[in-house]
Amino acid sequence: MNSRKIKILVVDDELDFLETIVKRLERRGFNAFGVSSGKAALEYLETNDVDVIVLDVRMPGMDGIEVLKEVVTKWPLVQVILLTGHGSLEAGRRGLELGAYDYVLKPAKLEDLIKKIQQAFERKILLEQTQTER
Repeated sequence: MNSRKIKILVVDDELDFLETIVKRLERRGFNAFGVSSGKAALEYLETNDVDVIVLDVRMPGMDGIEVLKEVVTKWPLVQVILLTGHGSLEAGRRGLELGAYDYVLKPAKLEDLIKKIQQAFERKILLEQTQTER
């Protein structure tokens, strides 16, 4: 198990949800930061290292799928977990096809989300090691 503190970017336009999930992840020992739009997420990624993004699919302006496409292209090692509602399950499946690590249904249980974050982080570490060995 890697002892590096996992750096998480949470992206959601629902500010109450965003603040709550960031605080709960920080209390669990993660290095979590939140932004409220896809554009802000991409700007954050330009200057900050992130291991895992928890990304809402439905947001005004740039939606989660558009953000995912940018992330996969510019930061291919960063793992993305999509947050979807029951009405946007198809978007979650489309996200997997486009390179998302996984998706969870809102409202997600914190324990389920943490488990997926840890698995996504382990995948990122493996990808980093594979790149280093080349």
